[in-house]
Amino acid sequence: MTHSDPHATVADVSVPDTRIAAAATELVRDTTDDLVYHHSRRVYFFGALQGRRRGLSFDPELLYVAAMFHDIGLGAEHRGSGRRFEVDGADAARAFLRGYDVPEDSVRRVWTAIALHTTPGIPPYMEPEVALVTAGVEYDVLGIGYDELSPGAREAVVAAHPRPDFKRAILKAFTDGIAPKPETAFGNVKADVLRHFVPGFTPGDFVEVIQDSPWPE
Repeated sequence: MTHSDPHATVADVSVPDTRIAAAATELVRDTTDDLVYHHSRRVYFFGALQGRRRGLSFDPELLYVAAMFHDIGLGAEHRGSGRRFEVDGADAARAFLRGYDVPEDSVRRVWTAIALHTTPGIPPYMEPEVALVTAGVEYDVLGIGYDELSPGAREAVVAAHPRPDFKRAILKAFTDGIAPKPETAFGNVKADVLRHFVPGFTPGDFVEVIQDSPWPE
């Protein structure tokens, strides 16, 4: 695998030069592929750039750890957990941070940022680190706010962390990570992924859950 300088400064945003950030980088490099590594780094840079644009004060180290761990739950070791991949990633980040005696409020912010990063409409109203992980994900995956960052900043991030065939590749990663536990896609955006790429998948229906509940009326 190829990786850029883990302490790089890109588009005037620096990766925190701390023991925790370095360890998070190494863990993700060692346990994921180039797709997830480069995507996670872009999420950090795009999230930080959006934070500056929005005038938010955020902890770069917490944002970095949350960005680096946000998709780790897609890995093969989590596919039998029965939990949403976001929760698996959040739990992994929590265990990692507790190994460094990080304050529990900071651990909670990172856990929440990862757990909610695919839940639209809520993170923007929470702590900056929570809001900005989602902002970075939405920018890189969905193109939300694409023109809010300058072309120069966008191009610098992609030059440092390329995205070859990204749309197809990330959808495959989502499918591979979630198809073994399709029940975890109920009520969230990943049901769309399984509907497109898993033959025979039938998404859960909220109305039917209500109508078929044990309540008599």
